[in-house]
Amino acid sequence: MEKKNGVWIFIFLSPAILLFLLVYAASVFIMFGSSFADWRLMSDIKSAGFNNYIELFAKDGTFLKALTNTAIWVVLQSTVHIVIGVTVALILAKKEFYWKFARTAYMLPNIVSGAAMGMLYLCIFNPSFGLINEIVKLFGAGDFAHNWFYDYSTAFVTVTMTWLPFAAVVTILVLAEMTAISDSILEAARIDGAGEFETNIFIILPMLRNILGTCVIVAATSMLKNFDIIFMTTNGGPGTETLNLPLYLYKTAMIENNYGYANTIGTFTTILGIVIIITINKVFRMGRSDI
Repeated sequence: MEKKNGVWIFIFLSPAILLFLLVYAASVFIMFGSSFADWRLMSDIKSAGFNNYIELFAKDGTFLKALTNTAIWVVLQSTVHIVIGVTVALILAKKEFYWKFARTAYMLPNIVSGAAMGMLYLCIFNPSFGLINEIVKLFGAGDFAHNWFYDYSTAFVTVTMTWLPFAAVVTILVLAEMTAISDSILEAARIDGAGEFETNIFIILPMLRNILGTCVIVAATSMLKNFDIIFMTTNGGPGTETLNLPLYLYKTAMIENNYGYANTIGTFTTILGIVIIITINKVFRMGRSDI
């Protein structure tokens, strides 16, 4: 009977397995293999050995800038972004009269496409008629017309602010996990004299360790594929001030038509993502029941 069930399980899983092998596994294999090749448009594929990787780390200043920007955004997304999301979750968990409206409103930026959000922010930060400049003018700045996305001093911060405050996914995940905490545990804490702050810090947050680790993984890895908002707002500029790894990969493949080198960037980004996931799993001791 168990053998028969195993056959049916394999039959039902086979379409998904085949799709994974053809779409994902094959693509990763081709990407990794071609990262050791000199592969350009309208030319034969030639073996390049480790030349692409040597150029990537030893000669390519643009790659190092993109890597630095990506690393900063990963750290910010894994810390500030998570803190904002958890704080909002703890506030909404009180279920005050406004909590359902606030939860829905806070989620809206996360369900709008990145391209649409990029166009929206181009209008908000427009130097001629943008909302931000108009607000600054209200405080007596006269004919203030700062180009936030294309000024070297503000471009990086402005791009960062287009997504950093919107941690609604973290908030929803944390809120869902908090509903699994028994009321008896919280009541016992209150009886022992724990205030709201102590309950949140010493009772609730430790019990949310696994979901917090999941949120950090989602937040960190999202920065390794963040493309659309940056592409729509600054396209990596001014210069390389807001360039990140996905955008650099895109430009290398689609503009320079250097597919081998682009796949070298893709391979490195994939390995970096795996390292980040493993590190976060170890830091949060995910999957363990001890607190």
